[in-house]
Amino acid sequence: MLDELAHPVVQAPMAGGGSTPELVAAVSNAGGLGFLAAGYLSAAAVRDQITRTRELTDQPFGLNVFVPERSTVDTDGVDAYAAELAEEAERYGVALGDPSGGDDDWAAKLALLSTAHVPVVSFTFGCPAPDVVAEVKRHGSEVYVTVTAADEAREAVAAGADGLVVQGQEAGAHRGSFKNEGIDHTGLIPLLRKVSAAVDVPLVATGGLATGADVAAVLAAGASAAQLGTMFLPCQESGANPLHLAALAAGDTPTAITRAFTGRPARGLVNRFLSAHSAAAPPAYPHVHQLTRDLRKAGDPQAMSLWAGQSYEFARRLPAAELVRELGAGARSALAAAARRWA
Repeated sequence: MLDELAHPVVQAPMAGGGSTPELVAAVSNAGGLGFLAAGYLSAAAVRDQITRTRELTDQPFGLNVFVPERSTVDTDGVDAYAAELAEEAERYGVALGDPSGGDDDWAAKLALLSTAHVPVVSFTFGCPAPDVVAEVKRHGSEVYVTVTAADEAREAVAAGADGLVVQGQEAGAHRGSFKNEGIDHTGLIPLLRKVSAAVDVPLVATGGLATGADVAAVLAAGASAAQLGTMFLPCQESGANPLHLAALAAGDTPTAITRAFTGRPARGLVNRFLSAHSAAAPPAYPHVHQLTRDLRKAGDPQAMSLWAGQSYEFARRLPAAELVRELGAGARSALAAAARRWA
């Protein structure tokens, strides 16, 4: 699939509203690969998004699915964190959510994949069992797994993955690691080197990429394509929250990795909530995500999960198709310039 793209650009699946069918279709129509995000949606809602995307494009696109958490959750730690957040709930006049856990409608989404025939399916937060991978592939989908370490890459390839999304620590939003503790935070280029030495499958590189030159850099490092998320958030087809976009546009805030909002490590803009609660947040996903749901929706950027990669200040508001073409042309130009230096 990656070899057939006019531009080696993948739009990252952004759960929570960023990845709309309109954005996905615009990217795929422009010669990249757009990705829907199944995370946090019911299987029925995902089906509707697939249907809408097919109304907008006849080009290949992808769907990302969260693998259910396999780490043991410390319920006492969740209770203690809820007690800490009681003052936040009072501040915003909302109730804390019920940290009940769950598997993000996993079985229903797997059943959907057997009939939806999405060209590319990627998995995040773990590697599905080999029989699950085989079943998804049997229904015509290429399967990619997000990895953040070489041992995860080996496990995914052994399970039958056709390719890997290699996510460096520079990436915005959640780390796609298989586990919730002891996570590898290697940068993208060193991680590509490690994964390339461990397995021999197509690699999609992601993490802090912003320009055509960045795309060229990961192609030179062994990737088949580059995946960008934050750069697509301001595109007019994106469904990103306006408050989130305003914070990105300011461009003057550092990023940090935190568990404060969801219980899983994720990179976002530093704000009051992140600074106040990162130290206490337990490794408990999706429990913490459920606990903070209404706090994040209270309308205060200082309490929102403002996910952003390390190069977020380069994001601009422009049509997604224009961004795809710009990235492709920039990558070709950068690679040609590099070749000339050695001529």
